[in-house]
Amino acid sequence: MNDCLFCKIIAGEIPSAKVYENEDVLAFRDINPQAPVHILVIPKTHIDGAGSITPENAASVAKCFVAISEIARQEKLSGGFRVISNCGEDAGQTVKHLHFHILAGVKMGEGML
Repeated sequence: MNDCLFCKIIAGEIPSAKVYENEDVLAFRDINPQAPVHILVIPKTHIDGAGSITPENAASVAKCFVAISEIARQEKLSGGFRVISNCGEDAGQTVKHLHFHILAGVKMGEGML
């Protein structure tokens, strides 16, 4: 995707504060953190969002969750963390590339909003 911000980050065209990378997944610190720890985890394969997950690309999503677990250990998030994926404009998705937010470092309430 030529105009996708996250694809440009993956390609190295835009710098990021990387915390994790392998051949399938990239994770970096959010430039507008909503918690003391706010990391974005993205598949290197472009998927528009959670509504575009198919049996053919589901392995990319699974690899993101393996990475999330590894990042949580690496970042020592032993007190817990939240994983969020916004899907669509009404849910607040601003970049049309599937991504997962890891939020931690503060006690969060039970509510989702």
